Amino acid sequence: MSQTPADARQRASSGSPYEDLFGFSRAVREGNRILVAGTGPIEEDGTTTHGGASEQAARCCELIVRAIEHLGGSAEDVVRTRMFLTDIDQQDAIGAVHARYFAAARPAATMVGVAALCRPEWMVEIEAEAVIGTT
Repeated sequence: MSQTPADARQRASSGSPYEDLFGFSRAVREGNRILVAGTGPIEEDGTTTHGGASEQAARCCELIVRAIEHLGGSAEDVVRTRMFLTDIDQQDAIGAVHARYFAAARPAATMVGVAALCRPEWMVEIEAEAVIGTT
């Protein structure tokens, strides 16, 4: 198996203020794998998505799919997701949004309750992994 140099990796940015501040990329592609960082409900202007858990989850999924598409994949290539919820009672609402974006892929998925996320108003953060060319 050959190693890919770090400078050969492709990266995607969502414009989140945390990317520069914390030194990370929204997503990284190496070979046929795309790894999407934990994605919070951040709007283009850096503010938090308004609305409830469903609206925030939809924004997270939109950013994830956009990053995957930017790197040559699609929502159907997603093989793993992790959802972090500050209120586990919102699992049905967030799960329904997850299904809207990823049901065709049926990825291995984890949903966990957490005490807090980066911003106190965030109700959900989602990360994903995709493998291109396996479907």
